Amino acid sequence: MSSKFDISVKARGLAVAIALVLVLGSAVDAAGQGVRVLEQNEAKPLIPASFKFEGQSAQTQIRNSSVADFGRKRRVKVGLVDTSGYSTDVASEFQGFFITELSVKVGGVRLSKGSYGFGFSKDGKVKFQSVSGKRAVTARTKQDPGLKRPRPLMLLVVNGELRFYKGRTYSVVSAD
Repeated sequence: MSSKFDISVKARGLAVAIALVLVLGSAVDAAGQGVRVLEQNEAKPLIPASFKFEGQSAQTQIRNSSVADFGRKRRVKVGLVDTSGYSTDVASEFQGFFITELSVKVGGVRLSKGSYGFGFSKDGKVKFQSVSGKRAVTARTKQDPGLKRPRPLMLLVVNGELRFYKGRTYSVVSAD
């Protein structure tokens, strides 16, 4: 004999199971699982041809650009730019762009979604500025002497973590 009570308990159990699947799925996504770096042919159409910084436009070095996909079209796009037209002091601080479609942590420091200029310094830091040139955040970097083929700039997943490299210098990027 089946009663309304039995059906109600089963329905609640199913609702709880569905809720757990949704919560756990979100937690896995939030932890950054499944981040992947796009192949160059996938990334190329997503990379801007130029980037404006402090009112000037610089051409993107497409070969030194990279895109990471965190799922649901939430991406991080990075690239070096030609800073030859910039003054020496600006060119030393601004080496490329970092565009993030989600809030991330870089080297453990929170960076809100948006467009930034960046520069890796000789003192072991990567510095991010707003497109107007205002300092946003500074994060520590690490060295990877074991990197086989360093490129001027790239994103690479190593042991499940996304690394933002300039040569052998890198900072870890994770979803916030």
